[in-house]
Amino acid sequence: MVKIGTTEIGEFPLLLAPMEDVSDPPFRSVCKDQGADLMYTEFISVEGLIRDADKSIQKLDIYDEERPIGIQIFGADIDSMSRAAEIVEAAKPELLDINFGCPVKKVVCKMAGAGILQDIPKMVRLTEKIVKSTSLPVTVKTRLGWDEESMNIEEVAERLQDVGIQALAIHGRTRKQMYKGEADWTLIGKVKNNPRIHIPIFGNGDIDTPEKTKLYKERYGVDGIMIGRASIGYPWIFRDIKSYLNHGFIPEQPDISERVEVAKKHLTKSIEWKGERVGVVEMRRHYTNYFRGLPDIKDFRMKLVSEMDKDILFEILDEIRNFYQDVLV
Repeated sequence: MVKIGTTEIGEFPLLLAPMEDVSDPPFRSVCKDQGADLMYTEFISVEGLIRDADKSIQKLDIYDEERPIGIQIFGADIDSMSRAAEIVEAAKPELLDINFGCPVKKVVCKMAGAGILQDIPKMVRLTEKIVKSTSLPVTVKTRLGWDEESMNIEEVAERLQDVGIQALAIHGRTRKQMYKGEADWTLIGKVKNNPRIHIPIFGNGDIDTPEKTKLYKERYGVDGIMIGRASIGYPWIFRDIKSYLNHGFIPEQPDISERVEVAKKHLTKSIEWKGERVGVVEMRRHYTNYFRGLPDIKDFRMKLVSEMDKDILFEILDEIRNFYQDVLV
C-alpha cells in the first residue's frame, strides 16, 4: 500500500496531474468518479496567495468527495513560499505539492517551476524551508533536468528526500523539451531503483493507454502513475487502466449516452463553482474532447461553444445523445 504521510492512496495509485486551466474541481469530480486515486489542484502562485488575489484563493477550493487531494504551489521567493505554505495548510488538503516542473516561459523566467532546475542548491533550500513551515506532507513534481546536459534527477531526488519530501513525481522530459518528443522513463526507473530512495516515486509523461501503463509499471518499477493530457475529455482512462491491471481487460468505450451524462455533470459542476457565465465559457474547451471522433459533430460543437444559456446547452447535449444513438447503432 502506497502512503504519503498517513494517507493511503492504493496499491498502485493513479494520480491526476495538476494542469493549469484544466484540473479544477469540476474536472477533478469527473475524474474521481472514474477512479483517480489522488488529485492535485491547478498550480497556484504563491505571490497571488500571499496577496489574497481572488483567482489564487479560489484555487484553494477543495471538496470532501475529492479527497485525498494535494494543493500545488509555485514560486521562487523562499519567504513567500513559506508564507504560502501556511495558507495552504489552513485549507486542509492531504498534502502540499511544490511545482518544480512547469516549463512555461512566464513561470520559468521568474526562476519558478522548471526554472529552478538551473539552481539546484536553491531548489533544495526552498524545499527544506517549506517542509519546516508546515505540518502537511510535502511532495514535489519536477522534470529530468533543465536540458540534456543537466539531467540530474538522480541527485535531485536524493537531496529532496534528505530535506524531508514524502513523495516525488517525475515528468520524463527536460524543461528544454517542453512537451515535445517522447518522454524518457529510463532515469525515472533509476531513481526508483536507487537503494537510497525510500519515498514513493511516481512516473509522468506519455501515459495514454492501459497497455503502456502496465508495461511501464513492470519495466521501471514506479509506485504509481501520474496522468495528465490523456484524461482531458476522457476521464475513463482511470477506469480503463484499473480494469486492465486488475482484471486483464479493457472495458468497452463509453457510449454516447455516458459521454453526454459526464459532459452534463462537468457543465453543472462548472456553473456551480464558477457562476453561470464563467462556468459556461470555461466549459467550452472540453466539448471537443468529450465528443472527439464522432462523425458530423462540427455543427453540434459550434452550437455548444457559442451558446450562453445553460438550459439550451443541456438541450443541445440531449440532442447529441438522441442523434448519435440513432446514427451509431
